[in-house]
Amino acid sequence: MLPVAVNQSTTSKEKILKKVRQALIFKSKPKFANIDLESNVYSQSDDISILETFARNFTEAHGQFVICDNQFDFIDKLLTLQDRRKFKNLYCREEELQNILKDTGISFSTPNNAIEKIQVSLTGCEAIIARTGSVVISSSRNSHQYSIAAPVHIVLAYASQVVMEIKHALQLIKNKYGRNLPGMISISTGPSSTSDIEKTVVWGAHGPVELFVFLIDDIRQHDH
Repeated sequence: MLPVAVNQSTTSKEKILKKVRQALIFKSKPKFANIDLESNVYSQSDDISILETFARNFTEAHGQFVICDNQFDFIDKLLTLQDRRKFKNLYCREEELQNILKDTGISFSTPNNAIEKIQVSLTGCEAIIARTGSVVISSSRNSHQYSIAAPVHIVLAYASQVVMEIKHALQLIKNKYGRNLPGMISISTGPSSTSDIEKTVVWGAHGPVELFVFLIDDIRQHDH
């Protein structure tokens, strides 16, 4: 009786495989032909703007968000922060930002200064990701080592740089640089932190203790 049992088992297996082969060869018409596989799976209320989404997610990640009406408002709020926190040894590598800081009374260091002496690093960014509350910077705009070495990292961004998803940020960078992509692209979500086995959070373990985003609302300016 044992050989018969084996044959029956083999026959059942063959029947199943035959049905699978037939299903692959003669595919039935999709039951849901109009299903959308491209749209974002995350829902978002129409009354929540992309900027508000970033502000919420960024602050939830312990980032500090400051919105500015224009460049003058940015300088005013940066001066207020510097006076309140007594920041010194601000590092700024980007020429565009250096031109903004000139004649404001805010002094900044040059790349020749030692990293360990820098307290604050001011950089621009490539994009802002609303979904994750993240900041995208690249090696073409600033020195990554200075942005992570300083205890405080301040980012100047614009509302026109805010996108919803990471893929949109990468597309923004591709559109800007074409084939000459930056050698390094970094995505930061809040200040650096780590935790040990007892879940004790340590801030600034691998980067800045504080991350500020000063965002100039250039979109509203264009609307007016």
